[in-house]
Amino acid sequence: MDITLQAPPVSAPTSVEVRGVIRRFGAVTALEDLTLQALEHEVVCVVGPSGCGKSTLLELVCGLQAPDAGSVSGAPAVYMPQRDLLFPWLNALDNAALPLRVAGASRAAARAQAHPLFAELGLDGFERARPEALSGGMRQRVAFLRTLLSGKPVLALDEPFAALDALTRAEVQRWLEEALARTPRTVVLVTHDVEEAVVLGDRVVVLSPRPGRVVAELPVGLPRPRRRTDADVVALRERALAALGVPA
Repeated sequence: MDITLQAPPVSAPTSVEVRGVIRRFGAVTALEDLTLQALEHEVVCVVGPSGCGKSTLLELVCGLQAPDAGSVSGAPAVYMPQRDLLFPWLNALDNAALPLRVAGASRAAARAQAHPLFAELGLDGFERARPEALSGGMRQRVAFLRTLLSGKPVLALDEPFAALDALTRAEVQRWLEEALARTPRTVVLVTHDVEEAVVLGDRVVVLSPRPGRVVAELPVGLPRPRRRTDADVVALRERALAALGVPA
């Protein structure tokens, strides 16, 4: 499938605006004077060392936390944590349709809305399977489908592929690109994998060690799909690693 996702124009509306944010936990400052924005339908990938406040940033974007100073504004966002958190007593279809049920839809109506998406996302035939019968990649697809069905225009994804092996990870990354081409959303994606950020993102935001601050913003501007071995991808990876203070 030929899919091209271009970076949004500068005039595109802003979906997420984080300005001058400070977030403290007791004596520990997780984020300090952090400013970041994501434009409508832009994929912003955030990288940084462990403990620099990346997950805290996503929770702020989703309204699960409040900043101690500064402001967070924008369109409603839904948070997808690292683990898929599927309910083991529900089948894949009912797990995916859960946001619709929470919103008041009947089980039949929720299933009817979720069911057609299973074929689009490579899950056709697994609607009745319980989570333990699904591969890691399939579980992540169900979790992402559940996130999409929340209806929120902004997706805050926290290391969504961290638990997957390399082959499954590459497969699910390609699937994510296709899913966003079908159903465009604004995405703020946290990852430790700099190459993944360059492959998936329209822009890569690099955070400093704790307290997290933005130390670099790298526009990607490359056509999709991208490969990790592409010369331009490698060059951007090296720039991001240099901003992190890591030898390429």
